Amino acid sequence: MTADVIADSIVNLCGAIGMSVAMMTFYRRDPRSPLTRRLLLALGVIAWLFFDRGLAWWTASAFLDRISVIPASLIPLGALIVTEGILRRHAPRAVKIAALGGAILLGLGGLFGLERFVTLYAITLALFQLAGFITCALLLATRDRAALMASENRSIGRLAVGALVVIPFILTDFRTLFPDIPVRLGALGALLTVTVMLIAGGGAETRRHGLSMMALRLVSSGLLGFAAAFMAGDVDAAQIVRFVSVAVAGVLTIGLMTDALRALFESQEPGVLNSVAASPAQTRDQLIAELARHPIFESATRLRESALALYDPPLLRDFLSSRRVLRRSEAPWGLVAIDPAVERMVSLMTANSATHVIVLAHDPLDLIVLAVPVTAADPATETALALVRRLLALTPEAR
Repeated sequence: MTADVIADSIVNLCGAIGMSVAMMTFYRRDPRSPLTRRLLLALGVIAWLFFDRGLAWWTASAFLDRISVIPASLIPLGALIVTEGILRRHAPRAVKIAALGGAILLGLGGLFGLERFVTLYAITLALFQLAGFITCALLLATRDRAALMASENRSIGRLAVGALVVIPFILTDFRTLFPDIPVRLGALGALLTVTVMLIAGGGAETRRHGLSMMALRLVSSGLLGFAAAFMAGDVDAAQIVRFVSVAVAGVLTIGLMTDALRALFESQEPGVLNSVAASPAQTRDQLIAELARHPIFESATRLRESALALYDPPLLRDFLSSRRVLRRSEAPWGLVAIDPAVERMVSLMTANSATHVIVLAHDPLDLIVLAVPVTAADPATETALALVRRLLALTPEAR
């Protein structure tokens, strides 16, 4: 096999894996949504195309190569089905007939003999796919914005832009029309698109974090591919493009897999707040015992005023009068380090190897000291601690 065939195969197989992972992620998020079913259908066609092409080129199978024209011709129909689901209305009847008829004619024609007219067939298929994407983008752009929610309009706007951005990647798949293209990038464009779609499904802060991680993956994988290209004996621009494309496609696919697996593990292991919400505990002691099963609270110790006699409870009570959660990293908490209350609180936290102190009550003093692992010390954990403190304060003591 030549270098361009190897690169094409790897990029397409990565695309097939990435589409499959995206399908599982969308299904896990909302398995009963009609739009999810439409999206799974479209992504399934694309995954079929990439897997078939990658396998056909890797094995030099003419039969598999001919079979690949079927999913390729179905892509505009899949895009139209998703567009209808997003807009919650039917596309014009003529557009539906054209998408279905074109898929049937091009699929069967390529399967049974149009390979003799390679250039003509490639031009027709390319124009058909481009017309399908442009039509879907126009339907999205000319939608009735008043009939949709603001969040839906924002999502549709991003999707329409993504459909137009992916077109240059799709054109590189037609090597008959562009013989000098070093590697076919249609699968890479699809990976970029589904990655952005998955990121766009979160909140504003989540989207910013997701886009930052995606940018880091793209830059780092691109640099890795660029450096790896120089391991080859005959380095040229085409070889660099191939290495960079393979590296980026591989890293995006691995990223999709790890993100999906992490989300699956997190969904199976309830967080602190979920544990509290599902707890049958009726008293404060029972709830604290329930929390102790969670890794963040496994070192938690409850200290009532009688156990704080060595640390001057009246002094601590005045010090903690306006505080709810105390963090060791913020010492001396707005006071001087030699303040007696600060010295006693630091001594208390040091004696218990604590990073946080949660104030359940001020009179009499009722504290929880705990050590939050470094790997769990993030803003989400801090928010969880504050919410747990409020829930514990509202939970009655045993009678």
